[in-house]
This record gives sequence, structure tokens and C-alpha cells, in this order.
Amino acid sequence: MKKVITIVDSFKGTMSSSQINQIVKEAVLSFYTDAEVISVAVADGGEGTVEAFLMPLGGEKVAVEVTGPYFEKMESYYGITDDKTAIIEMASCCGLPLVIGRENPGETTTFGLGGMILDAAKKGCKKIIVGLGGSATNDGGVGAAAAVGFKFIDRENKSFIPVGKTLNQIDKIESGAVNPLLKDVEIITMSDVENPLYGLQGAAYIFAPQKGADSQMVKELDDNLRKLALLIKRDLKIDISSLKGGGAAGGCGSAMVAFFNSKLEMGIEVLLDTIEFDSLIKDADFIFTGEGKIDTQSLRGKVVSGVAKRAKRNNIPLIALVGDIGDDIQEFYDMGVSAIFSINRVAKEYKEVANRAPSDLKLTLDNLMRFLQRLGF
Repeated sequence: MKKVITIVDSFKGTMSSSQINQIVKEAVLSFYTDAEVISVAVADGGEGTVEAFLMPLGGEKVAVEVTGPYFEKMESYYGITDDKTAIIEMASCCGLPLVIGRENPGETTTFGLGGMILDAAKKGCKKIIVGLGGSATNDGGVGAAAAVGFKFIDRENKSFIPVGKTLNQIDKIESGAVNPLLKDVEIITMSDVENPLYGLQGAAYIFAPQKGADSQMVKELDDNLRKLALLIKRDLKIDISSLKGGGAAGGCGSAMVAFFNSKLEMGIEVLLDTIEFDSLIKDADFIFTGEGKIDTQSLRGKVVSGVAKRAKRNNIPLIALVGDIGDDIQEFYDMGVSAIFSINRVAKEYKEVANRAPSDLKLTLDNLMRFLQRLGF
């Protein structure tokens, strides 16, 4: 009996990870009816992260009332696995889709994220995985810190909850009132960017324009993040000024390290470690992976590169299914990818190709499975 693993990332704008994995599974079973096909949905910390962990590990979604991106009360959710690990998507309480038509990264807050972390700790979770991605914020994560008890004091010695545009009003940071429940909780943060907190490659300059900031606001937000880093170094004795990934999610990457004693890790590595992927693929005949476009950017922390390293370590053939194939991909073969196949069967504009992506994927898989069967796989 064949054992096949499918772990394909979403093709953004066309098909979700779960949808693609299901198509791959059906294609395999149409040629090998008694095959064991194990599917792993993939998410990078944004939408779909909770499901990606709950599917292989078991558990449930937990509904929770939180503070939304503009301090409004809203219903959100996170996941708790059977072994009491909490899975939190930052986007579920302060994501960009929640502010469509009213984007303003100078006003939005991450307070809801801190509320969910605290709620998970109160429910007895000793390990919390936080996915950063898709945020509408640029507050340096101080909202989340305030939610768990950090105090941000202004020049008049009054405590307040800063947002992106008011970070420069912080005069000191106090940690004496932080909820003690967090002391024994391990927090791992999924982040797939290396951008620092501030500077031309930082949170404000790179990501704030996508969240509604004009050039003047970008400069102000960047200046404020720079000042925040100085305060954190002075009051908390933690230097985040050059932290790789510190600029993720409007500076929330830095906050997770400075305020939550968290580690920043590549999203795919966190997922693979948590679901014990190396054990899962033991004795597999081959693995299907893939993403929307494979290029040199995919070499760093993306799904294909993460899966390839483990496939190579276990000497398992790995087939990558992608939309587009970029230049200079030789390194993927050295990394552990056996073959790369584009599902694009015709030269058409993206809108037309996107509409036919599911059927093109099915046709590509039918062609590929015929070849593998012929080879005796």
C-alpha cells in the first residue's frame, strides 16, 4: 500500500491549502485506490493557522470576546489542541480585513491579541503559538503588552494605551503589574519576515502603506517605533533595534520578544515541529508540496524549502506543484525537491488562469500520476 503526504500551501487568490490538498488526495486515490493519503493544511500565521494545527492535532476552536482594532468589542476565536496548546491568529482580532474602508495604522491597536493570550493562559494553556500576519496595526505591539498588564506612562505620570501615532507620548514602561499567569507559559511566535522594527526596511516603511498610511504618516510611525525601541532598551533592558523579524505585523514581532519573552520562528518550521512531521512522513513513498510561485524568495522560510529539508533528511521523493516557476531555482533540487511542476497549462492573463486553477491542477495531477504509475511508484 502506498503512503503519500500532501502539504501544499495556498495559491493566493485562487485556491486554499485545504482545497489543493483535497484535489491532490483525490488524484492519488484515483490511481492507487488503497493508498494512505495524509493531508496537512498549511498557514503562515495568518488566516487558516488555527485550522492548520487543529486538523492534525485535534482540539477545538474557542470563542472569545476581545477588543477589536479600533478598541471596539468583537467576537473572535483561537484554537486549543488536545494537548492544551493554544493557537492564536493575530489577524482574527486586529487583521486588515476587519478595517476595510477605514484603514489607519496610526489608530489601530493589538490590545485584542494580548487579551487572547491572557485568556488562553487562564484556561490552563502552558504553550501558546501566536501567528503574526495580516495585521492592520503599527503600534509596536504595545496594545498586546498593555492587555497583559504592562503600564505605559506619559509625561504627566498617567497610564494609557498607546497606538501607533501616540507611541512618542510614552515616558516610561512599567512591568510590575504583568499578570503572573504568563510567567510559566511558553510562547512561540510564527513570523516569516526578517524586517527590523524601524528604518527603511522596517515595519512602517515596508508595511504601513498597505494598511492605509501616506508618506507623512509612514515617517511619523517609523520615528515613533524608533523611540519605542529606545524606551524598551532603557526600561526593560532588551535591545530590539536590530532584531530580525522585529518589524513583523507593525512591530509586533519586537513586542513578542520584549514583552512576552517569546521566540520568533519560521511559521513552517513551527508547524512541522508541532505536528511531528518527521514521524508523520516515516515510510512515505512520496510527498507533494507547493505554493503559488516558486522563486528565490521561497528559499527562506517558505513551505517548499521547509518540507524539502525534511524530505531530503528522510530520503523521500518530493514533488512541488506550483503556479509559476521563477528563475534560479537550482538550489531547490539541492535542498531536496525531486521535481517541480507548474499547473499553468496555457499562456493567459492571471485573471483567466486563476479562474481555471482547480481544473488545471487536476489535469496536471492526472498527467503526473500516470507518469508515476508507469515508473512503478
